[in-house]
Amino acid sequence: MVMNRLGRLMVKVRIKEAIFLLLGVLSASIGLKGLLLPNQFLDGGAMGVSLLGEVITGYNLSVLIILVNAPFILLGARQISIPFAVKSSLAILTLALLVHLLEFPVITSDKLLIAVFGGFFLGVGIGLSIRGGAVIDGTEVLALSISRKTSLTVGDVITVFNVILFSLSAIILSLETAMYSILTYIVASKTVDFIINGIEEYIGVMIVSPDSTTIKSQIMHEMGRGVTSFRSDGGYGSEDQSLPDRDILFCVVTRLEVSRLILEIEKIDPKAFVIQYPIKDTKGGMIKKRPLH
Repeated sequence: MVMNRLGRLMVKVRIKEAIFLLLGVLSASIGLKGLLLPNQFLDGGAMGVSLLGEVITGYNLSVLIILVNAPFILLGARQISIPFAVKSSLAILTLALLVHLLEFPVITSDKLLIAVFGGFFLGVGIGLSIRGGAVIDGTEVLALSISRKTSLTVGDVITVFNVILFSLSAIILSLETAMYSILTYIVASKTVDFIINGIEEYIGVMIVSPDSTTIKSQIMHEMGRGVTSFRSDGGYGSEDQSLPDRDILFCVVTRLEVSRLILEIEKIDPKAFVIQYPIKDTKGGMIKKRPLH
């Protein structure tokens, strides 16, 4: 009975992730091939590096997307997990294939519309991919890795990376192109935040469940994350019956790990009460350390 429930849960989760990833790469390919690439507009991050490389060298964008993201995916395999790296690799390969094969007519020649809607479609693609437990732009993986070893936050690393990228685009291409590219990046980043419900770099999670001891062990040993327990006084149930005292669990994970954390909880107690809220950044503890897997 339990195995059947877990099996159905895993199938449901995998299908949901696959749908998110497919829709994500399709949206990103529309933004890239239909709007940004024909007009030599850039985005931030690894995708921006790929676009700039295509403009400068004339190399196929599909090849550059794979080459630029490959080191970040290898880093993700070490810093996050092997399944994350596998899903991200498949998503990036699919994106590269779609960008190579799909052809789009010229949608508009208005530079403002190109910047805004190019960023929108790309942001939707990145956001849906994250919801699917993967990335199609590896810059976040690099930022997470650096933030764990230095005092810089994830936001600081991404900002510095993009300042350098847009400065180069202003020198190599033109100041106007760089300014429109910055607008594209802003729209894309805001769209990503919207798609993943405003989640910041880190997520605080509180878990209330009668199986708190088992869930705590699962999070620590399967995800390599620290968990804090709070002893709570029981309230009242639906029939005015006093609930027993129990432990409330609290842990902090990156937004790339939220889906996996929820899955680990549902494996043990699908009725667990789970609260998520954004955290700007963290210092110390196991969030800055390398996970076990």
